[in-house]
Amino acid sequence: MLSFSSCKKTEKALNDSIGTVGSLMLPQNQQNIKLMPSNALATQQFKWSTATAEDGGLVLYEVAFDKESGDFSKPVFKVVSDGAGVLPQVTITHKELTKIAALCGVNASSIGNVKWTVIASKATNKKAGSENRILQLERPAGFAEVPANLFITGSATEAGEEISRAIKFRKLEEGVFEIYTTLKPGSYQLVDQAMAAARKFYADGTAIKEGTNTINVTSTAKVYYLKYDFNVASVLDQAEVQGLGLYMSAYGNEIGQLTYASNGTWQSGSIPVAFYPFSWGKDERYKFALHTATGIRYLGSSNVNNSSPVGQGAAYAYLYPVSNDQWSNTYKFDPAADNKNVKVLVKLNADGPYTHQVIIQ
Repeated sequence: MLSFSSCKKTEKALNDSIGTVGSLMLPQNQQNIKLMPSNALATQQFKWSTATAEDGGLVLYEVAFDKESGDFSKPVFKVVSDGAGVLPQVTITHKELTKIAALCGVNASSIGNVKWTVIASKATNKKAGSENRILQLERPAGFAEVPANLFITGSATEAGEEISRAIKFRKLEEGVFEIYTTLKPGSYQLVDQAMAAARKFYADGTAIKEGTNTINVTSTAKVYYLKYDFNVASVLDQAEVQGLGLYMSAYGNEIGQLTYASNGTWQSGSIPVAFYPFSWGKDERYKFALHTATGIRYLGSSNVNNSSPVGQGAAYAYLYPVSNDQWSNTYKFDPAADNKNVKVLVKLNADGPYTHQVIIQ
């Protein structure tokens, strides 16, 4: 006789019951935080006691933020806790807290209250904590969301009013931009994209503001250096560039001038070069002198002492702000340039590293 047996699969219902988060630990209720969004190391830690699952399973956490009058039914912002949501703590940067403050209606250069709590979850079951706290967030001047890129556009610019042709600033660091460009009679504005839907900004004195206002230019066409910091909503520099000279160290003087062309580029005509004869040999060192309405600024090498350019890569010619020291941070002419004429090209725009080229004629 043959006997057959069968087994049935036992199905167990998922138990997603959890308790609420017990208590909030950090930061303290009504704690004041002076935000420093431009400091990448500035952070604030949030901590709370754990919630328990009825079946002893894993509980995940999110920190939820809302306006002071909110009830967390629709939080303005949520952050998953450390360890992919497992740990009862999270570290939030001041930059992110600045964004949260803005979403809760706290304006730049002001102090406002933001409410926070912790939401525990298991599967689809979510439960807000039994406690919430208030944070006093003090925002500095600046934007909660700094532009990733910056362009200049308008009738006063080299590219004109067609926004798709807007000229790009060079990004020095997060939120900080600079440009060398011509401004002529007309108006211009700053945008974060070269398209009509871009965010728009303008300078009001030394402050940068968001809006559709334009900046008017009434003087004759001149070359300018502009530098803006959106982290603190400030115009850092705005100087007329009056000239760019080829400075030769041994003579302690400029041996030729370059003429501005467009898009942050200068070029020279033929410049005679003669290496200076010292008792120990000839000296061929040079850098650049940028003349502005506020004084002379120098552009040169990142190396304090340099070797010959022969056989060097493109980085040898890269330009950096340097001191007015007669000998330091200079380049050397190709030995073949002695007692010849050279043509010099300088490029200070967003197309690539600031650089220059010396062509022996």
